[in-house]
Amino acid sequence: MLILNQSNVIMNKVSLCWTTYLLCFTLLTSCTAKSGEGQQGGQEQEVVEQPYDKYMVQYKGTEGPGLGKNIVFVASDHEYRSEETLPELAKILSKRYGFNCTVLFGLDEEGYILPGSSNLKGLSLLKNADLLFLFTRFAHFDSEELQYIDDYIHAGKPIVALRTATHAFDKITDPKWEHYNWNYKGEKKEWKDGFGEYILGETWVSHYGKNHAQSSRLIPEKGQEANPILTGVKDMWVQSGGYTAEPHGEVIARGEVLNGMSQDAAADPNKELLPVAWSREYTLEDGASGRVFTTTHGASEDILNPGFRRMLLNAALWAMEMEKDIKADNNIELVGPYQPTQFNFKGYKAKVKPADLAGWDSLIMPGEVFEKKVK
Repeated sequence: MLILNQSNVIMNKVSLCWTTYLLCFTLLTSCTAKSGEGQQGGQEQEVVEQPYDKYMVQYKGTEGPGLGKNIVFVASDHEYRSEETLPELAKILSKRYGFNCTVLFGLDEEGYILPGSSNLKGLSLLKNADLLFLFTRFAHFDSEELQYIDDYIHAGKPIVALRTATHAFDKITDPKWEHYNWNYKGEKKEWKDGFGEYILGETWVSHYGKNHAQSSRLIPEKGQEANPILTGVKDMWVQSGGYTAEPHGEVIARGEVLNGMSQDAAADPNKELLPVAWSREYTLEDGASGRVFTTTHGASEDILNPGFRRMLLNAALWAMEMEKDIKADNNIELVGPYQPTQFNFKGYKAKVKPADLAGWDSLIMPGEVFEKKVK
């Protein structure tokens, strides 16, 4: 009996010691983990909020030919839903190709995306950008923001420009930047007709055909069959109407205006085939030069067409001198649910913040259509 009691005492002591050891180990591990939170390489990593964070959404690439490269998208037009086109293209270039993509939006005073707004911050990101993807209309950004665009082109960096980017800027009153206006006629003679004419190769002229009633079939220019931008491209059709354009550059495709809003609509016999996509190399007065691809299309519904979408993605690679990565079978599938709003002046998806578009599976575009009163 005595032996049994002694045995129980010994076992209880062992159990108590083991329990105490486990408790101490758990506490030590917990404290170590907490002290290491936010640290990397022994240094505490503090997330610093930037004043432009609310203006942007970012998509981080993880694998592909674009790994380590940065693309900045600037979205703010009034009609063609650049706030939908650009984040979807950013998703594709990030997930399918590996680029780090940042989309900047014009916002209202409450922080919601407002099509055509010039309240846009974050262009300082262009300092480390490998490509600018531009889709604005009649913008007049703050002088500080315009400085970053000017620095970018004076560094000879590339641009892909969509639709209304030919008249990207207007009503800029700062004498330092007024030559960016689409209709500039000032002392800087080389900047006549502004950023669109001097950098992209064409400014705003006019609509060609009836917008919202006549779509266009895009036909590759003869002699451009081997152009890398057209690799794997076929059956291009867009819903946005034509523009009048005679660009300074190499024409890649022309638009056949159709009498209807379907891909099989008959061609308008009274319309000639005008340039709708071209490439060029801009050269500034100081000798800086860079590649540019411009198309007069690019509305939210246009990129539903695989042929047109492939041309834009190819153009992005070409602009960054990545022709070797342009393949006819590159994956160009849409990423996440893409349900574009019908482009028009009358309405857009309201009460949407850039953060609402984060993640591969985010819907483009959430929110309810806000009907504007158009006089």
